[in-house]
Amino acid sequence: MSATIIRNGRVIDPANKRDEIADLCIAGGKIVASKSKIRNQKSESEEIDAKGLIVAPGLLDMHVHLREPGFSHKETIESGAHAAAAGGFTTVVCMPNTAPVADNPSTIAWIRDRAAAVACVNVLPTGAISKNLAGEELAPIGSLAQAGVIAITDDGHCIQNHELMRRAVEYARMVDLPVLDHCQDYNLVGNGVVHEGYWSTLLGLPGWPAAGEEVMVMRNILLAELCNHHIHCQHLTTAGSVRLLREARTRGVKISGEVCPHHIALTEEAIQNFDTHYKMNPPLRSQEDVDALLEGIADGTLSVLCSDHAPHADFEKEVEFDAAPFGIIGLETELGLFIDLLVNKHGKIDIARLIEMYTVEPARLLKIDAGTLSAGARADVTLIDPELEWTIRIDQFQSASRNSPFDGWKLKGRAVRTIVGGKTVWNL
Repeated sequence: MSATIIRNGRVIDPANKRDEIADLCIAGGKIVASKSKIRNQKSESEEIDAKGLIVAPGLLDMHVHLREPGFSHKETIESGAHAAAAGGFTTVVCMPNTAPVADNPSTIAWIRDRAAAVACVNVLPTGAISKNLAGEELAPIGSLAQAGVIAITDDGHCIQNHELMRRAVEYARMVDLPVLDHCQDYNLVGNGVVHEGYWSTLLGLPGWPAAGEEVMVMRNILLAELCNHHIHCQHLTTAGSVRLLREARTRGVKISGEVCPHHIALTEEAIQNFDTHYKMNPPLRSQEDVDALLEGIADGTLSVLCSDHAPHADFEKEVEFDAAPFGIIGLETELGLFIDLLVNKHGKIDIARLIEMYTVEPARLLKIDAGTLSAGARADVTLIDPELEWTIRIDQFQSASRNSPFDGWKLKGRAVRTIVGGKTVWNL
């Protein structure tokens, strides 16, 4: 039996309220309580010197587009998994906007089989809320649950029919699946491509008002309360959304929200050169919105960090701003950006809380066995160097796409080793 001893690292395990300099022992793909157990099993052990490093539970990104099946020119499950490993992630949750759409058990089975064959990290599929993401008829939610999805979402789309959304939440409650929602009111947003404000007016680009997000956040709060079931609001961007979420969570409503790094690293000013790498859904907002997101992270209103990793080929982004697809890649940059912005620059949270937002919080929300270094747990571990200074180089990415606005950014802090099931799958 192979074994690994990670020595002298700062072990941060929020699930067990642990933060100490200690050794971590792995044997047979599991975390073990002590080195003596490795000796008793007569394992051949590898030693990793983690002095100066943080030893964390394997990080989990619950909002990733792996594009397969159907769009392998953008990303594949294999390349996306390598990108995740390079970013320090041992588990990713993939969205259902594929071709065919992941709205049936056979497509879910294909994704799971493909991931088992080629992915170096754990890939967990979600299923669509509505058939073909059309927002008109519910997908077979019970069958999707039996097929192994861990949540339902129409991400990339938003169900506009509130009655249909209500029934989806009620069915999800019956099979104990969380509902993840991309909050976008089509009537308010219209053909908007950037935040409605000063820069949209100056540049003559169709504006996307903050209310286009906030209306659906409010809808989800009301439905979560009505149905007594958890709804998670994806990639929130506005001060109003944070305010609504804070009030609802204070009342005990089963509602939560997540933040992506680009929505706190950048503002609407970034679009002034019509660079399509800054076109994303939802769009970059005002500085006031960014400040509100930071406060929402600091006070726990926003509980999950993620990437919304959205790969696109170069030829797709090299068009007029209005015609370009929304989205950027993020798996290989998000951890460094969040450490640099939230911990180093703004000091809104400490590194232990950041790790909690990547482990305990999403694992609890999705009801999966992950995000812990407890004895007996699967040995998914991320080693982080919080002092490492590095420069983002998109030509060195593992992802199949290069659509990132952060090329050349200098950051402090990144993952340096990713261990999945006791095996190192990436090492800086």
